[in-house]
Amino acid sequence: MTVPQPDESNTYQAVLCQAFDEPETLTVEPRPMPVPGPGEVLIAVRAAGVNYPDALMVQGLYQVRPPLPFVPGAEAAGVVAAVGEGVTHLAVGVRVAAFTGTGAFASHLIAPAHAVMPIPDSMDFDVAACLPLAYGTSMHALSDRAALKAGETLLVLGAAGGVGLAAVAIGKAMGARVIAAAGTDEKVKLCLEHGADAGINYSSGNLRDELKALTDGKGPDVIFDPVGGDFTETAFRSIGWGGRLLVVGFAAGGVPKLPLNLPLLKGASVVGVFWGEFARRNPRGNAANLAQLAGWVVDGTLRPFVSARYSLERTPEALRALLNREVTGKVVVTP
Repeated sequence: MTVPQPDESNTYQAVLCQAFDEPETLTVEPRPMPVPGPGEVLIAVRAAGVNYPDALMVQGLYQVRPPLPFVPGAEAAGVVAAVGEGVTHLAVGVRVAAFTGTGAFASHLIAPAHAVMPIPDSMDFDVAACLPLAYGTSMHALSDRAALKAGETLLVLGAAGGVGLAAVAIGKAMGARVIAAAGTDEKVKLCLEHGADAGINYSSGNLRDELKALTDGKGPDVIFDPVGGDFTETAFRSIGWGGRLLVVGFAAGGVPKLPLNLPLLKGASVVGVFWGEFARRNPRGNAANLAQLAGWVVDGTLRPFVSARYSLERTPEALRALLNREVTGKVVVTP
């Protein structure tokens, strides 16, 4: 495949955040086509994953606040359109996925070459665009932070969302028994269809009672929690001896407070998961995780679920759906 080298007179289309505000204030505008500098590549974006931190960042509520104006979107997949000086492991025409933190909701994206990985020809761009953040976060959480072992019981809260469904699938791939907890019967059914061994609708049922019944009173060994809010303490009170609570995020909006006697009584750990910082500090470890994930996708062990696709112009709708917790699996923006 031959992709022409860009020149600075060309333009590309990008979603622009000009002030920290609601997603509906985002606009799509032409911008000058960038030329990759040393150690950089230019990617023609085919799909960009949409994630909860993207919505928070647009609102100015994320721990990272980019200088304004900026192009949101943390992860993308596409084709290398140009390479900068010193880049030897990538070439024009190579199919890739990348995590950049910002810039992905656009037709083109500049990325540091070290943040870009080639993808197999057999992998769809939509699927590849889901791997770096959602699946990378879940892999880091379960493998590096929880040291999940085959035969252990994993409880996933918010299990029908992008990160949650990734945790369900990765937990199964690692040999765990997976209990998926979600807010509707339809979401629980989706989790069961994607490999969960059991499901709990925590909006209509009693989470503690159902966990007790499903684990013969022992409780889960690992709790994967991207939700926060009221269910964190309820779930932690059910955790097994020596269990690990993975603090992944707070999609419910509230940051929970745990009585510290609970970890003491259960011999349990509260473990923070900050995948972005892990990827920055340990790029080799992150690369190994992503390579494992890509291998699982290719051999069919993982089947990432993309439930909806949005044009660049509809990016605000995608972000609003995430904020309203209306999304199952992953959604992507396709320039």
